[in-house]
Amino acid sequence: MKIQETLGSFIVAVLLAGCGHIGNLAPESGDWPRYARDLSSTRYSPLKEINRENVSTLTQAWSFRVRPKGGGALVSSATPIVVDGVLFLPIGNAVVALEAHTGAEIWRHKVTNGLARRTVSYWPGEGDYKPRIFYSTGASFVALNTQTGDVDTTFGEGGAIALGVPYNAPPTVYKNVLIAGANTAEMQRGEPGDTRAFDARTGAKLWEFHTVPRPGEPGHETWLDDGWKNRSGTNVWVWYMTVDEDNDTLYMSVGGPSANYYGGDRPGANLFGNSVVAVNVQTGDLKWYFQTIHHDLWDWDLPAPPVLVDIKVDGKKIPALAETGKNGLMYILNRETGEPVFGVDEKVVAAGDAPGEWYSPTQPFPVKPPQLSRGRWTPEDIVTADDTNEEHAAACRALLESYGGAFFNAGSFTPFFLHEDGMPVKASINMPHNGGSNWGGSAADPNSGYVFVNTSEGGSIGWIEKRKADGDYGRGTQGSTQLYDRGSLSGPGAYSSFSASFEDESGQKVVLPCIKPPWGRLFAIDANSGEIAWETRLGVSEALTEDKQKTGTLNTFGGPIVTAGGLVFIGATNDHRFRAFDAQTGDELWSAELAYHAQAVPITYRGKDGRQYVAVMAANFGATPRGPDGRPLNNESLVVFALPE
Repeated sequence: MKIQETLGSFIVAVLLAGCGHIGNLAPESGDWPRYARDLSSTRYSPLKEINRENVSTLTQAWSFRVRPKGGGALVSSATPIVVDGVLFLPIGNAVVALEAHTGAEIWRHKVTNGLARRTVSYWPGEGDYKPRIFYSTGASFVALNTQTGDVDTTFGEGGAIALGVPYNAPPTVYKNVLIAGANTAEMQRGEPGDTRAFDARTGAKLWEFHTVPRPGEPGHETWLDDGWKNRSGTNVWVWYMTVDEDNDTLYMSVGGPSANYYGGDRPGANLFGNSVVAVNVQTGDLKWYFQTIHHDLWDWDLPAPPVLVDIKVDGKKIPALAETGKNGLMYILNRETGEPVFGVDEKVVAAGDAPGEWYSPTQPFPVKPPQLSRGRWTPEDIVTADDTNEEHAAACRALLESYGGAFFNAGSFTPFFLHEDGMPVKASINMPHNGGSNWGGSAADPNSGYVFVNTSEGGSIGWIEKRKADGDYGRGTQGSTQLYDRGSLSGPGAYSSFSASFEDESGQKVVLPCIKPPWGRLFAIDANSGEIAWETRLGVSEALTEDKQKTGTLNTFGGPIVTAGGLVFIGATNDHRFRAFDAQTGDELWSAELAYHAQAVPITYRGKDGRQYVAVMAANFGATPRGPDGRPLNNESLVVFALPE
């Protein structure tokens, strides 16, 4: 066993032999039974009725209004599942079952003591145990009868199990194992972010993996000065995980430790923060890990699980996975060992001056593929009137001047510097803003070895300051005065992006990034070579003149899927569009303009009528639209498309 060095080269950990393929659904299956369709998280469908030749004729088949006029629970990023022609969807205060080819409601289960969001999970049952739908209220997992929507009281205590530490997503289901992450506050000290597993039949707890290693456990030595004690964060907060069925391996994408921007009370590399962690799915025993960020100070925790894909390198088949994070770096690893397929360089990075802070001297950069979002800023990167318009460019120049006309930037992993009250500000700008690749994650075509991922661009500005009593420094931190955190012009701890506003022709305020476009892209990475196969701008800025609209837009919510019909479907952008691209060339082949933003992961499936459908949640982000009476309008619908009959 080879252990990753604590403070030195940080080379990959633990070796374990194994073998496998990714056939965890019947090849002809038209279902979409999980959030990412299969346990490998490929989001690949073998359906090809809708293909390159006919996708331009795609039309809306039906829609389902999620929230009636008058309000309800926000479920804007929900992704349904489809099993045997029935579509299951969480809508906040309920879970519904619909005919997947018509949208007709079959049953509705009212959610009490919480909300059902993001997605639901299907378990096929075993023996006397009937198939179940699982959802989370945050505090509990609840089991439903798939046929009726009634609570299945044979599970847990009266149909539910209490989670203790909350998790705002349903379990990942593998055989008879339910796996849960953790949604913790962003305080330094608090509830642990441990991953837990339960028996799908009874609800009994099976194991718990300590995401912050305790004394005697591998990785504990990376928490110096007892920084591990009562440490919060360091959790799998995303709502699905990846499993390799052939060797019973669960892959967890673990987020960064709390607090987000200051780690002086947690010196060291801080395993298993910001790591892909492979464990035995039946026992929780560690197999290997790979850390993508040592001692995170940027809130760049891993936002999505890896995607599994078999590749060929120099004629040799390699079982691989691809993990992409908020800094736009993609790591292609051997999924059996955790070893980088194309190598990783530990590069020296800059250090800041926050009191007591521990700065990692190096950070890991993959040799291939290249960074998928810009990581470096220079004054030449500021937007000009030729890029957008003079009003926007002038506002951006004024914003830069408000910081003294310059930012500190040393490329990716740029540190923040101390600001004391009454003293001049030394502001850092980090690229990319709000995540190169966020929780939308990736898709993979097992036939071509292409991995598809959408990324956003921009810059985030800030410094380090003492926490203020009225500061909001992240989820659950309001009122804290502990230690230090990031500040900005927007107030204590607020997120400050390098963006500026102007008024469009209708007088509406428009906010656009202050770096040169593109601001959003869709990539295809050939995982066999580590090279970019193609890239295209994703999204348009309609507030600009027509000749400048193809900027790409921020697309941090939602991600792609891919089909055997040679298509990549994606919403994700903030321009009300849902699109289809040619998976081989990146050409945009179709788009639909929706009433709201399609900022969820779409699905495709075969209905009971034999037709292929494509569905996505469309929702309004930002201020809730209101009617003439001042009441909130419905702003979420599941929109479903098919070829004309």
